[in-house]
Amino acid sequence: MRVLRSAAVLALLVGLPCLYLTQPLLRRDVAWPPARADAAALERDVRHLCTAFAPRDAAHPEHLARAADFLRARLAQTLGAAKLQTFEVGGVRHHNVCAVVGPAGGERVVVGAHYDAAEPGIGADDNASGVAGLLELARLLAGTELACEVELVAFALEEPPHFRTPAMGSALHAAELRRSGVRVRAMLCLEMIGCYRDEPGSQAYPVPLLGWLYPSRGDFVAVVGTLGQAGLVRRVKQAMARATPLPVRSINAPAFLPGIDFSDHASYWAVGLEAVMITDTAFYRNPRYHSAADTPETLDYRRMAQVVDGVHAAVRALAGE
Repeated sequence: MRVLRSAAVLALLVGLPCLYLTQPLLRRDVAWPPARADAAALERDVRHLCTAFAPRDAAHPEHLARAADFLRARLAQTLGAAKLQTFEVGGVRHHNVCAVVGPAGGERVVVGAHYDAAEPGIGADDNASGVAGLLELARLLAGTELACEVELVAFALEEPPHFRTPAMGSALHAAELRRSGVRVRAMLCLEMIGCYRDEPGSQAYPVPLLGWLYPSRGDFVAVVGTLGQAGLVRRVKQAMARATPLPVRSINAPAFLPGIDFSDHASYWAVGLEAVMITDTAFYRNPRYHSAADTPETLDYRRMAQVVDGVHAAVRALAGE
């Protein structure tokens, strides 16, 4: 009996943290709705971002400015209006691109993706994929009834040398929301959503233990949150899983775990706002990360479209009450 009690205590001590970390969903039969996101449109936008404005790194602000004008025009065409949020870094003007849909005022859901790329500045997965997803999401939201405002933002300067500094476009945007007293229900960060791999061993993790809890194949999309965000992570994960056949995994872990805070969502954490990252797990899966090999030909646009359908469902869940 003592052995059984000890085993039960050990199971609780190990099992409960694992349940919190992974936020498992009960398996059930799901009749997924018809796909709505357009894989061909996603590919066109990724290719355009990677060719018309390359390189999109901080050393080429003129290219980033042209990319911002393109994104503003596209979002305005889809949603009726869009604006530039302009700021200076080292005497150089940079721009976030912002557009809103849904009833003005009240609470807000923010969805963002950075449009700059690390040198050599091609950045198909990182992060033309996220920006293309944002543009396709705008098209889907244009025909969606919402109960609160949704803001779509394309950020400048996520990549080095400005990564983890107040110069990031997302840091400026998050700080302005806080200063303005906007009530943010949640921020969803689209960070690399285009790389999927089906071979065993194609998915790596920051610590070996996670390999026991998550798949060895890089065939899923991940929802990433920090400690204390179990409710938001689970809500986003559940909405996405009901909307797409693509496997959706999640993690709630300390921000110091490598990769947990490696994008624009961390800017919102810094000012006390709820935020999660939706990602293909970046360098834990994509061997072309931050290299000249990160090209449009390497992405899986069918599964990218499934991610966008999932994000659309998550936004509706968050902004539909």
